Parts: sequence; structure tokens; C-alpha cells
Amino acid sequence: MELSDSRVIKASPDAVWAAILDPEVLKACIPGCQEMAGSVEQGFEATVVQKIGPVKATFKGAVQLMDIVPGQSCTISGEGKGGPAGFAKGDAKIKLTPQEGGTLLEYAVEAKIGGKIAQLGSRIIDGVARKLADEFFAKFQSVVEGPAEETSDEGGEATEKKGWLKRIF
Repeated sequence: MELSDSRVIKASPDAVWAAILDPEVLKACIPGCQEMAGSVEQGFEATVVQKIGPVKATFKGAVQLMDIVPGQSCTISGEGKGGPAGFAKGDAKIKLTPQEGGTLLEYAVEAKIGGKIAQLGSRIIDGVARKLADEFFAKFQSVVEGPAEETSDEGGEATEKKGWLKRIF
């Protein structure tokens, strides 16, 4: 199953890139993620609970960031085993392009499944995979943009700092 889409995120490419590398942001954005530990360099171990059609499973697996071009692109690759339910694995190729008012985030996702969940049929699987990818990137956008909060700078003018960005800048 393959899908691609894009989103304009109202944040600088540097801020979007920093969020992609932040394990807490990734954990918050992966649908059903219960726990995540590790680092960008070594990869992450994750536990994700998903319901796919009538099958609910806990997947334990690994998430790696590969093909990293700092500030521009990377591939997020994940693979999980859900016991008798089967397995799921996939890649999301991400590209960032500066744009007026923010950053264009383009992504292409490829997902593969096997085992009991694969028996549900491609229409169900494709729908679930599309929904999970959309959830991840929608949540990622909302975490990076965060709620706008007005503050005053030294000149007395109002400036905005977004929720997640306050932790970094």
C-alpha cells in the first residue's frame, strides 16, 4: 500500500526538523503508541496498540530514522510484530521545503502487513493505513504549530510562540 500527501506547517523548517528528531513528539504523534525509548542515532523501540477491523493487537517493534539530510529530508522506518495477529512494517519518506508562512512537509508512505490482519482484505487495510498516516501527520502538524500564545518582545510588539516551539526556542 502506498500513499502520499503534503501539509503546510506554520513553523520554520528548523523547527519542523527539530520536531521530527524529537522522540517525545514522535511518541505523541504515532497513533496508539504506548511507549517509546531510544535515540535518533540508535533507533527507537516502541509499543503500539492498534485495532484493525475486528483484530486488536499490541505491536512491539523498532523505529529508525534513515537517509537523513539534515534540515531537508529523512525516512522514518518502522516494523512491528503483533504475535498471532501478524506484523506491520512501513516507511515514510519526508521532505521539507521552506515556504512563505512556514514549511511544506511532503510525505510518501509505503506499508506492508502479514499474518491474520492481512486476511482482512486490502480495502480494509488500505483504509486503516491511510487513516493512521493522516492521523500521524495531522497530530505532528498540531504539535509543531501548537496553540498560539501572544507575548511581548522588547519593542512592545506582540509576537507568537507556538506550544511545542516554546520548549526549543
